[in-house]
Amino acid sequence: MRPELRVRVNRYAKYVQSIEKNRTDDEPGIISPERPTGLVAGDRFDASIGVEVIAWKYFFHLPFYRQQDLFAGSGWTPSRSTLANIETSVEFVLRPLADHLRSFLKTDACVGCDDTGVVLITPQAIPDLSNHPRAERIGEVLEKAIASGKPSIQANFWGYYASRLPVVAFDFTVSRHRDGPDDVLADYEGTLIGDCWSGFQKIDVRSDSRIMFAACWAHARRKIDECRRAFPIQVAKLESLIRMLYDIEDQIKTLDYAERLSRRQSLSRHVLGLIDEYLKSETMSSSKVLPKSNLGQAAAYVRRHWAALNRFTEDARVPIDNNDCEQLMKRVATGRKNWLFKGSLSAGERAANLMTIIGTAIRNDLDVHAYLDDVLRRALDGETDWSALSPAVWRDSHPESIRDYRQDERRQAADRKRSRRARRRRRLKKQPSTHQPKWSR
Repeated sequence: MRPELRVRVNRYAKYVQSIEKNRTDDEPGIISPERPTGLVAGDRFDASIGVEVIAWKYFFHLPFYRQQDLFAGSGWTPSRSTLANIETSVEFVLRPLADHLRSFLKTDACVGCDDTGVVLITPQAIPDLSNHPRAERIGEVLEKAIASGKPSIQANFWGYYASRLPVVAFDFTVSRHRDGPDDVLADYEGTLIGDCWSGFQKIDVRSDSRIMFAACWAHARRKIDECRRAFPIQVAKLESLIRMLYDIEDQIKTLDYAERLSRRQSLSRHVLGLIDEYLKSETMSSSKVLPKSNLGQAAAYVRRHWAALNRFTEDARVPIDNNDCEQLMKRVATGRKNWLFKGSLSAGERAANLMTIIGTAIRNDLDVHAYLDDVLRRALDGETDWSALSPAVWRDSHPESIRDYRQDERRQAADRKRSRRARRRRRLKKQPSTHQPKWSR
């Protein structure tokens, strides 16, 4: 159904002060009530227009040229520059909310991080970076691109996912360099979980042990699974052991932290010992699995990051993998297929702020339109209690805007997964193995 557009005319009374009132020269002759703060200069567009533009672009992933057609069907044909100006205005108003959500995310004990590339159009000249905290790195990258005549460069979006708190955050950088996560997590104290990218390694040293790094078992399993064709026996064995780790996680998910940690230290460490034992066995020796083969490299990856892969057994708040954050990055990938590139540094940073707000609203199962409309209007009215405007708090007072079907779908998917794993465990009971741990017999 096409949106219905209406023109609202606001009339404000004007009053002329009488000369007989002994008015001084510095007092206005004509007075009028103070105008409310508008979204753009002249208050030409209501907040509802800004909500549509932002939700269509970063929730439904519709670029401006498609939005033009949607608005044209309702009798209004805005230019793309007009839509871009509206996006800029909304982001300016809500930027403090995005900053608050990033700060709130960093109060969690464990944060996941992942990244994906995006095309950034090379500017004709380096923008003003006088007050930018990353001015040195940005200037270096853009200056090199301009000097070499590159029409575009590969920039990066970073996603951050709080393990326990209902908040996500995004960041934009002009390159895939560790200064992005280092800057975002400059005041963070806890555990960072992600893939074993070189920028995440030694983050404990760079942060003076404020941050510990935990490696993702899904990445390790993926590298092993890619070797299935050439090494079917070894891969089947390793994957069966990794499945045991996930089966344990499935069984202890609802336990409290103390009990979960106890089970991990007894059951999960036992399975990790079996994995370590198998990697050192004759079946995985260099005579049967060459070091430069794909399985040899996958095994070396596991051995090289063994301490980080064992980190989840030391803290019950650390998940076994970073899958939640990886799924979060699908929102960037879907959007990138539609709007294709970012035209400037400021456009990328605006997108990161708006995706932080919308992504957090989605994680809280909110009606994105209803949330944005209320928060934007309250911000325009001068409200600055960003904690009260955050999605996690806002949903408590707006139960009618909670998308219950999302919770039902997640619950049904979790039930199917548990049933599938339970059936697999029952099959294992019928086929006892020498490596089968006591908990599954």
